[in-house]
Amino acid sequence: MKFLKLDLAPAQIVIISFATLILIGTLLLLLPAATVSGKISLIDALFTATSATCVTGLIVVDTGSYFSHFGQMVILSLIQLGGLGIMSFSTFFVFMVRRRVSLKERLMVEGVYTPEPWEDFFRLLRMVLLVTFGVEAVGAFLLYFPFSEQMSAGTALYYAIFHSISAFCNAGFSTFSDSFARFKGNGIINTVMPLLITIGGLGFVVVTEIIRRSTKRAEERKPLSLHTKLTITVSLILTLIGVASFFFLEQNGTLANLSLREKIYTSIFQGVTPRTAGFSSVDFAKVGEATLFLFAILMFIGASPGSTGGGIKTTTIGVILALILSQLRRSEQVNIFHRTINKRIIDRAVGIILASAAIVLLFTLALLITEDSLSHHGFSLRQVLFEVISAFGTVGLSTGITAKLSSLGKLFITLLMFVGRLGPLTFFLTLERGGPVTRFSYPEENVMLG
Repeated sequence: MKFLKLDLAPAQIVIISFATLILIGTLLLLLPAATVSGKISLIDALFTATSATCVTGLIVVDTGSYFSHFGQMVILSLIQLGGLGIMSFSTFFVFMVRRRVSLKERLMVEGVYTPEPWEDFFRLLRMVLLVTFGVEAVGAFLLYFPFSEQMSAGTALYYAIFHSISAFCNAGFSTFSDSFARFKGNGIINTVMPLLITIGGLGFVVVTEIIRRSTKRAEERKPLSLHTKLTITVSLILTLIGVASFFFLEQNGTLANLSLREKIYTSIFQGVTPRTAGFSSVDFAKVGEATLFLFAILMFIGASPGSTGGGIKTTTIGVILALILSQLRRSEQVNIFHRTINKRIIDRAVGIILASAAIVLLFTLALLITEDSLSHHGFSLRQVLFEVISAFGTVGLSTGITAKLSSLGKLFITLLMFVGRLGPLTFFLTLERGGPVTRFSYPEENVMLG
């Protein structure tokens, strides 16, 4: 971590760290031992390494059949490091060696995981790692049993570990060529996978606060923080919307030939996956227009801050909704759960949504241009827009066009996955750095709106 000694902002260090990890992953996937055939193109290796590091799940080649066990382990390592944050691992091990961390290192990690400074920094790091490996271990244990019914014990254990890590990190990578389509009626898988995705998408500070509160006696419990209340509330609402909408909108579509039990399991599974997970138990090329549109919105919102997922984040949309309600009530303050939101937070939420929407529109236009001139597949606007939002939200759901993209189109999606994983979280912090605070104002004048 010698580069930490340079005059770099924490956000810039995170960007460099992810870019370095992607580069290392690309080089490893280019090795003959990483693939069954012994070869892979540079663009496909870069795309896969970026998708794994940015825990997206979009693929241009089948993970289970194209990559060897070594290649799959490289992908799994990229998922774990990328989902949890390479700088969290680095800072933890530096602390273990020299028993201290610099202020820059502390601000960098705290800025990723917590809305406020943490009183015990080492405890924060320890809780992040314990929660991650603990939940992944329990998930792997539970997934082993249904997998062992269809394959050998060794393979079942490997698949259980792989998919538990992929689910908790909201990565969406699967060693099954059809993702989870073969498990539509399995109760364990359709319960464990959504739970892993949800826990990973809540954010470590939320999970840690819930654990700490549940382990104390009733009289010692402190009220949940505003961040945790808002995260849980918005996450629950969005999940219910996803599950209910898929169940009702796809009755005559992808759910038509399934039993009631399979319909319920599939709806639960797919209702959770747009929250940046990317696993699928149905063919999204056959999903209805209304479902695709609604899921595109859910993918754009994504997971929660400080989690393994992407998107503009649940708290951002929560603050915006509170702002709209305050405007309707003609209130000068934005209040949530009997707390007032700071104007700086509101301005950042508005900025994140506007910037994110601009990025999605820009890349959609770019992809429409490149694929119209370089590709002969004739992708529709809905296919391209869904793909772009999936990449930006680091989701991984696709209507099946990813592998058919031109080389330039794959590069655009690669860049978008990188921006999507770090953009809403990191790039605004970079823009805020430096320069004196403006302490003067110009005369006010009105403009017409609406």
